[in-house]
Amino acid sequence: MLHRVRQQARVRYLSVRRWSLEVRTARVGVVGIIRRTPKIRRFHFVTTLTLVHTFFTWAGMLLFARVNFFTAKHLSPVAVAPLTLGYVGYIILNNLSLNLNTVGFYQILKIAIAPTVMLLDFLMHGRTQTWRIACSVAVVCAGVTAATVTDVVAVSNLVGLAVGLASVLVTAMYQIWAGSKQRELQATSSQLLLSYTPQAIVLLLVLSPLVDDIGIDNPRRLDTVLGFPYTPPAVAAILVSALLGILVSLSTFLVIGTTSSLTYNIVGHLKTVLILAGGCLLFGDSMPWKRLAGIALTMSGIGWYTYLSVQASTASDRSRGKGHEPTSPVPDRERERGEREWERGEREALLPAKDVAGSAA
Repeated sequence: MLHRVRQQARVRYLSVRRWSLEVRTARVGVVGIIRRTPKIRRFHFVTTLTLVHTFFTWAGMLLFARVNFFTAKHLSPVAVAPLTLGYVGYIILNNLSLNLNTVGFYQILKIAIAPTVMLLDFLMHGRTQTWRIACSVAVVCAGVTAATVTDVVAVSNLVGLAVGLASVLVTAMYQIWAGSKQRELQATSSQLLLSYTPQAIVLLLVLSPLVDDIGIDNPRRLDTVLGFPYTPPAVAAILVSALLGILVSLSTFLVIGTTSSLTYNIVGHLKTVLILAGGCLLFGDSMPWKRLAGIALTMSGIGWYTYLSVQASTASDRSRGKGHEPTSPVPDRERERGEREWERGEREALLPAKDVAGSAA
């Protein structure tokens, strides 16, 4: 029994590692394309770019359903509306937060999402984390802070503070809903994506002209969506980022559904470390001692969190397996006697009524 529990835990751990690797690979690819391709880097219309990514995700899910990658499931628009609002809300609010706050404070807000997830998970679902897991998350957050926060952390204005706190809250709620809706609606990650992306596309179509400068009054201006120089390299970069965005969206829901939104945040911090290390190794970026120490601290915290999570999963599987074991197995003699009584009852049911009465007399 213990061997089977360990095997199940190992299979689950390898599955999580596979999907986590896909999330890291896809996210690093998207960020690398945006940061290292000047053409798409000048395409600073975040809401419009998100609209393109969301449309490609919806089209990709339709294609996957057509080739029987998964079975489409009709879900109530009202039931998936929180996911739509959370998805669009965290994109808009994070973009506004970046514009209204200093870079240092914006980075601190991003790091604060993981503790916020733990707090909201407790308030909304009553789930608590052990003190060891909480300490490992604190180590990861401290390491990421040391590795990424290079500017002065200061609150520039009250509006920026309010928007920044709202962005953290909405992002954490979206991540929690990404997991809870899969259990509540008995839907897979692909089914959820196919259901809520049409609503997100409509909402982004409405918000995009309000947030981004479309350039309807003067389409020739280069700093507008319509006036942007869509050269072949720029279009290719946007399309590649949109295709990678499909993998990011799908893997995000898979990781959260298989593990938790907290684990997804830890994977995100690992992505940040990989980007910093990749920038140093591949592109010659500087690596000060503070950043190097932060990366080492982050990896230590991630390793500790992974060990504790696998340990907790193994213990949960073991207790679940014990709960399904029969506490008092039926002896063979009792089982055989019950089978004989059942066969005799079947024979009596096939006899005429008078024969049954006569045999009873």
